Amino acid sequence: MAACDLLEVRLDLLEHPETRPWAHLSGLPILFTARRGDEGGAGDLSPERRSQLLESVLEEAALIDVELVSAGEMAGVLEKSAALGVPWVASWHDFEGRADSFGKIPAMAEQAATAGAACFKAAVRLHHMADLAKLAGLLTQPLPLPLSLMGMGRLAPVSRLLCAQYGSVLNYGYLGDAPTAPGQWSAGLLKAAVSASEIGLT
Repeated sequence: MAACDLLEVRLDLLEHPETRPWAHLSGLPILFTARRGDEGGAGDLSPERRSQLLESVLEEAALIDVELVSAGEMAGVLEKSAALGVPWVASWHDFEGRADSFGKIPAMAEQAATAGAACFKAAVRLHHMADLAKLAGLLTQPLPLPLSLMGMGRLAPVSRLLCAQYGSVLNYGYLGDAPTAPGQWSAGLLKAAVSASEIGLT
């Protein structure tokens, strides 16, 4: 799996997660996600079901992803992940690209840190070049935890490369035939582009 360094398994997208279709990927760190419906998840799963799905894979997880807004209602699984030493990513998604989203991200990152997250991930639809500059600019601010930032939509591909250059962690690409979010690169292309840009900066 040279195309990526970490694999995200979207439990909400799997019809039969109990069959562990990722089992053949031994040796590759896995980030497990059970996404809520209003932030892009499939099936509009309840907090209880998403917690159940994540709890069932904690022994295999390198990381888990729980939306920041779900931290309270999914506190049980976060406590269990902490007890096992499995960090969690606090995430937030704005598929519309509201004008005030960029100003909210630092405060949400602070909330995520207070809640015990290892990093804060935000994905925002970008409409204009100014949005791209605002998104990348957030990575220059002093915040208490690492950020994973990316754009969605027409400017998404360049945003994912630019944010990676500015220190964004967990830069997402897709494996297979189709992206899982608007504007994703394929994982192999993104990894190659990030590597090439790092060489160019040295």
